[in-house]
Amino acid sequence: MAMQVSKSQFKARALEFFRQIEASGEPVVVTDHGQPKLEVRPYKAPSRNPMDVLRGTVLHYDGPTAPVADDDWEASR
Repeated sequence: MAMQVSKSQFKARALEFFRQIEASGEPVVVTDHGQPKLEVRPYKAPSRNPMDVLRGTVLHYDGPTAPVADDDWEASR
């Protein structure tokens, strides 16, 4: 379970809590009058789907299954 600290405790010792979160990977919940308000946790980069990266890069392609002749390639010119 995540550790809970009050806003005033967090304000006074923020850098200490940041180092603790980085070292342990465990989140800290910041409370206001005993009620949870914020969760501070390590950043985790979202994993990217390769198809999302390529989506929209092919604008139009006629005959994707048609054979390609040697002289059709721009690189061979």
